[in-house]
Amino acid sequence: MSLHFYGIRHHGPGSARSLSLALARNVPDCVLVEGPPDAAAVLPLLGDAQMDFPVALLLYVPDDPKRATYFPFAAYSPETVAIRFALERGIPVRFMDLPMAHVLARRESKPVSVENPPSEPVPEATVPSPRADPLGWLAQAAGYEDSERWWEDLVEHRRDESGIFEAVGEAMTALRAEMDSQSPLESEKALEEEQREAWMRGAVRAAQKEGFGNIAVVCGAWHVPALQGGLSKSDSPKEDAATLKNLPRTKVAATWVPWTNNRLSFASGYGAGIESPGWYEHLWRCRADNPEEIAPRWMARVAGLLRAQDLDASPAHLIEAVRLAQTLAALRGRAIAGLEELTEATRSVLGFGDDAVLNLIERDLVVGEKMGAVPDASPTIPLQNDLAGEQKRLRFPPESAQKVFDFDLRKPNDLDRSRLLHRLQILDIPWGALERNRSGKGTFHELWRVQWAPELAIPVIQAGIWGNTVAAAATAKASDRAAKSSELPALSALLDATLLADLPRAIELVMRRVENVAATSTDAAHLMDALPPLARIHRYGDVRGTKIEAVAPILEGIGARLWINLPLACAAQNDDAAREFLPRFQAVASALSLWQNEGATAGWQGALKNIAARDSMPGLLAGRATRILLDAEALGADEVATTLSFALSSAIDPTRAASWIEGFLGQSGLLLLHDERLWRAIDNWVCGLSPEAFTPILPLLRRTWSQFAPAERREMGEMVRRPREAAPLRSAGAAPDFDVERAQSVLPVLAQLLGIEMSDSRAAQGVI
Repeated sequence: MSLHFYGIRHHGPGSARSLSLALARNVPDCVLVEGPPDAAAVLPLLGDAQMDFPVALLLYVPDDPKRATYFPFAAYSPETVAIRFALERGIPVRFMDLPMAHVLARRESKPVSVENPPSEPVPEATVPSPRADPLGWLAQAAGYEDSERWWEDLVEHRRDESGIFEAVGEAMTALRAEMDSQSPLESEKALEEEQREAWMRGAVRAAQKEGFGNIAVVCGAWHVPALQGGLSKSDSPKEDAATLKNLPRTKVAATWVPWTNNRLSFASGYGAGIESPGWYEHLWRCRADNPEEIAPRWMARVAGLLRAQDLDASPAHLIEAVRLAQTLAALRGRAIAGLEELTEATRSVLGFGDDAVLNLIERDLVVGEKMGAVPDASPTIPLQNDLAGEQKRLRFPPESAQKVFDFDLRKPNDLDRSRLLHRLQILDIPWGALERNRSGKGTFHELWRVQWAPELAIPVIQAGIWGNTVAAAATAKASDRAAKSSELPALSALLDATLLADLPRAIELVMRRVENVAATSTDAAHLMDALPPLARIHRYGDVRGTKIEAVAPILEGIGARLWINLPLACAAQNDDAAREFLPRFQAVASALSLWQNEGATAGWQGALKNIAARDSMPGLLAGRATRILLDAEALGADEVATTLSFALSSAIDPTRAASWIEGFLGQSGLLLLHDERLWRAIDNWVCGLSPEAFTPILPLLRRTWSQFAPAERREMGEMVRRPREAAPLRSAGAAPDFDVERAQSVLPVLAQLLGIEMSDSRAAQGVI
């Protein structure tokens, strides 16, 4: 009976190649691989012809899918090579690590996101421990700055594959003996590592008891000394049993999911990641054919990438770059040109010393955005199958690269794509993000930024509790949210979402809920937050052919209560609360421009006039109310000038006056540049302040002016530099030499271009 231990580097093509040769020389009758035994049922799928790497083994708790973890596999991962070697020859193959049923049972629920994929954690220490990065420590001992270059020289560029596993095993034994005495693990981490290695030793013993005589054990190089040493001790089984006693357990499900190259990199937060997944895949493919072709084939791929970006990459450039890389490798005593030499040659020959080209190559080739695919036989839930069917029907495949889609909602396929993305948003599956800027293309267009991430498999599984199809699940979840929500703004936003997603049953329920809550709501803030989405629904809901007749009476009821309650609500605000309240004013004003209801507009303007005229109102809100009335032509320029003079009079507290100016001007100073009377009023007020009054309000004024565009501030500076007695810079009226008749002649044409009607009397007055 013999045991062969193969200490490998996770996702190392050199380890994979050496392991493939070693297994072929010494064909085992059983293969044990470091991995979760919970995945035994889906392990054979790794040999399926439909499996396109990279992929990941996903294990999760069915009752709480957020408690999950991934085990990525690349074509060049040694684990992949070992499992496929065994499957192709009918050799029993098993995972032998500590089951995730025990690991996930003691792991707290942690949200899974694109930025935080569940994986082996990155060590928090500034210098990784040897357990986290043993190759990094060996590289430092050998005089290398990083483990990637050291590993390439030691393994990837080796021509003789014999003896590599014995050498790695000896190095890890020495490293563990040294580091266990200098930097022992924390108790929790030490216990987890002991449990993992105890379980692996138990798996080896179980295989021996079954009668296998030639067992291959494939595991991370760090674990080899612990497995070899533990199996040689007579009392090891009892110690291992004590270590594994009373482990918690939970139910775990396993499946395969597509993965991406960038998720295999260190930058993604993957603790066992590598720096250059795309380069390693290139090494794996070239080594299978001819190692001498590594550099030429790589430069050919670089040329294809650059030419796709309309950058120069001639055959002469490529020949010169390959020669330079091979010369650098020879000078450095390396067997073949590695990534470092090829990168330097590319910078010199193709980038002319500039790193801009290297950034493109790093993203698309060194790391890459390739996304794998899993066999159809992989376990899925009904919702996953329905989503995959919709993606296929709509010719809308998930891709790892970010793309921007401009959907024309008048086209059935684009409309269905939009509905699918909106339904997924209701289910908290962020495949796409809606860009609110419609680029002036009208309401029939939607811009979506779409990118599929492997981690989205978790929210898809989570959403499966709501239904077996995307439409049914989104309907059920929207209905549940409506039943549990009692806040009008949230319900209004939900109604907007269900309309965009085209969920008739949910629309009816949410509409009824909005109507009931709106009938009893008197909170002005809630009413103001609810109005914009409802106005947008009323204005644009018919673009998708949805029924929105019931929205109008709800809007009217909300508006009627808002006009009554708004002045009282504003009077009760202090300065800080008024600042948070301010954006709601502009949102309601924009909503009314969509609603286009004369009665509502009159009520809104009446409330604003009440706010603008009362001294008890916060200056910020009174100023903004005045500005909105001016923009809507509900107040004339003379009335506003009078109001401004009163607001800045000496009887008014300077702090309130400064707040009034901030609210009135907002983030634009154009009004002052085009109306000399308003400018003079503010100028006179500032010049008339005493030093004691000026100092406290200076920060307020600076904050207001800092929000103006640089060109506006520069023009105001020029105006201040001019003598105050100078002639008006810009008069609100006509200049003495202004030809009124000639100006009025263009007004009808201008009105036609703007799409508005103009009476003869308004044309005579020069008003559009």
